[in-house]
Amino acid sequence: MSYQALARTYRPRRFEDLIGQDHVVRALSHALTSDKLHHALLFSGTRGVGKTTLGRILAKCLNCERSSGASPCTDDPCQSCAEIDQGRFVDLIEVDAASRTGVDDTRELMENVQYAPTRGRVKVYLIDEVHMLSRHAFNALLKTLEEPPPRIQFLLATTDPQKIPVTILSRCLQFPLKRLTLADIGGQLERILGIESIDAESGAITAIARAADGSMRDALSLTDQAVAFGGGALRTADVHELLGSVGVERLSGLLDAIARGDATALWQALETLDERAPDYAGLHDALAEAWHRIAVLQLVPDSRIDAPDDYRTLADRLDPADVQLYYDICLAGRRDLDWAPDPRTGLEMTCLRMLAFRPADAAGPDQAISGAAQASSTTPASRPPSGNSSPAPPPAEKAESPEPMPAENPPPATEADPVSNWEGLIPRLGLRGMTAELARNCMCRQLDGEAVVLSLPSALQHMRTDRAVRQLREGIRRELGDSVRFELSLGEGDDNVGDSPARRDEVRQTERRSEAARALAEDPNVHALQNLLGAQLKEDSIEPRNGGGDEQIP
Repeated sequence: MSYQALARTYRPRRFEDLIGQDHVVRALSHALTSDKLHHALLFSGTRGVGKTTLGRILAKCLNCERSSGASPCTDDPCQSCAEIDQGRFVDLIEVDAASRTGVDDTRELMENVQYAPTRGRVKVYLIDEVHMLSRHAFNALLKTLEEPPPRIQFLLATTDPQKIPVTILSRCLQFPLKRLTLADIGGQLERILGIESIDAESGAITAIARAADGSMRDALSLTDQAVAFGGGALRTADVHELLGSVGVERLSGLLDAIARGDATALWQALETLDERAPDYAGLHDALAEAWHRIAVLQLVPDSRIDAPDDYRTLADRLDPADVQLYYDICLAGRRDLDWAPDPRTGLEMTCLRMLAFRPADAAGPDQAISGAAQASSTTPASRPPSGNSSPAPPPAEKAESPEPMPAENPPPATEADPVSNWEGLIPRLGLRGMTAELARNCMCRQLDGEAVVLSLPSALQHMRTDRAVRQLREGIRRELGDSVRFELSLGEGDDNVGDSPARRDEVRQTERRSEAARALAEDPNVHALQNLLGAQLKEDSIEPRNGGGDEQIP
C-alpha cells in the first residue's frame, strides 16, 4: 500500500511548520542559536499537539550535517535528517514508556547512556508518555538525568505532568504545549486540503476542527476518514453523519421551540434529531455552545463571534437571564448523562427542564412556596401520609405579596422620652465596634442641650473601657457641641437593665419573631405542606424577613 496517512505525510519537519506553539519554538530557537540548550527538556500537553514532533525536530537541529542552530536542512535533507524523518537514525532512541515501565528497562537504557554517539553529534533520548514509568524506574533515571555524560540530550514527553515526581520535574526545563484553537486547526486543514486538491466545504472543516478538540493529529485522522466516507470530497452533511454531530441548521428548530415554550414543537424537533442517530453527549455540548453564542450576542454585541442569523434573532427575543439558565441546565444535563436510563432520555429531560424551569419575572420566595404547595395539593397521585386520614384542605388562592414596609425609624425625639432621643442620636455619632455596643446598652437619664447623662447596668461594666468611653464622649461633643456635659455611671443593680436601645431592639425582635411564627402557623399553604408531606414547623428557626426588618410575613 503506497498511501500514507495525512497525519504522517504532513508532520512538521522544521520549527516553521509547527502551528500554535510559538512560545515553545521561540525559546528553543534562541537556545539552539546561542548553543545553550538544557540537557533535559519536558514537553507536556494533550495528544496530537506536537510533543514528539518537537523532539524529532530538535534531534535534527542537533545532528544536521549541513547546518547548526535552529534551521536543519529540509528540501534536500542530509543523511542524518533523512534518517530522523524516516525513524531509523541510530542516535535517536525513541522509548515508549507506556510499554517499558519497569526498572529493568530503564536500567538497560541508562547503561547505554555512557557510550558516545555512533554517527551524529548528539545522542538523543526521546521518552514518550514518561509519566507511565514506575517509581523505581524514575529513581533509576534520576541521577543520569541530573548529570548526563557529554553529548547526551534527554527529551521527555507526557500528557499528564502531574504524575511525574517532583524530583524529575526539578531536573528538566518544562515546556507546556497549548491546545490548538479552531482557527489554527481550520487554517491548517484548508492548506493541506488545497495541496491534496480535495474539494471541501467550510462547514465540514469547522465540524472536524471542533471534533478534534485541540489536536491536529486527530483533525487529520478525522479528515482521512471523512474523505473516504464522502468518496473523495469533504461535505458538511457527510461529516455530521460520520461524527454523529448536529449542524447549526438542525439545532435551530430545537432552540426556537425552547424559546417559544412550545413542548409539541420541541418533541418533534427531538424526533427529527433522533433519526440521525446523534451523539447525545455531543448534542448536549452543541446546545451549550449555542446558548453561549446567544449570550455573547446579547451582552457583547460588538464581538466577532461566528453565529448564524437564527441565533441573532433568538438573542433579540430571549431574556439574558433565561439564556443563562438554559446554559446551566445543559451543563447539568451533560454531567448527569451517564446516570440517565438511556442517552436520549437524558437529552429529552434536559430540554424539558428548560421549559419547566422558566424564571418568573415577579415570583418571590413566598410565591414559590405557595406555588409548590398548590401543585402538590392538586396532583392526582397525592396522598396524605400514612396514619393521617384527614384530607388535605383545598389550595388557598395565591395572595399578592405586599409591598415591603420600610424599616422602622427610631421614635421621634421628645423631652418626655430621653431613651427615644438617645436611640435616635446614636446613628449620627459614627460609632463602631465596642463603642457602638456600649452606646446601645446605655440607659439615658437626661438628654438636652446641657447634658447627656447615661447609666450602664453593672452586669455590662466590662464594656466601660477607657477607650470606649473616650470615643463616646468625642462623638457626643462632635454632634452636640463641646459645651454639653457628658456623664456615664454604673447602675446600682441589674434590675434597671430595662430601657436601653439594645433592650428595645430585643423586644421588637421577639415580637416580630412571634408574629412571624403566628402568621406561618395560620397560613393555609403551610397546612397543606404539613398534611401532604408530614412537614413540621420549627418555631425556633423562624427569623423575620430581611434579618431584622419590621415588616411582617404574610
